[in-house]
Amino acid sequence: MEFKTTFRQDFSIADRFGVEAVKDTFRRAFYEWRDNVEYVTELVIVLNWKIWEYYETNPRLAEVYEKLWRKADEWCKDNLVGDDLRYYYEITD
Repeated sequence: MEFKTTFRQDFSIADRFGVEAVKDTFRRAFYEWRDNVEYVTELVIVLNWKIWEYYETNPRLAEVYEKLWRKADEWCKDNLVGDDLRYYYEITD
C-alpha cells in the first residue's frame, strides 16, 4: 500500500510534544479528512501503528493512541457505506 498522506510523519512530530499535541493532530486530521475514505483509512492505520510503537515504551501515549484509534474506527464503521465501507474493511483487515 502506498500512502497518500503525511499522517505518520505528522504524528511522529506530535509525539515529541506530548499527549495534547497528539490529540490536536488527530482532531485536525480527522475533521479535515474524514470524508475522504482513503485518507481516513490511512489515519486509522497510522493510529494503530502508533499504539504498537509505544505500548512497551510509553504506555500513556499508547493508551491515547488507542482511544483515538477506537474513535476513528467506530466513526468509519458507523458512517462509511457501500464501496467506501468495503474499501475500509479490505485495507484495514
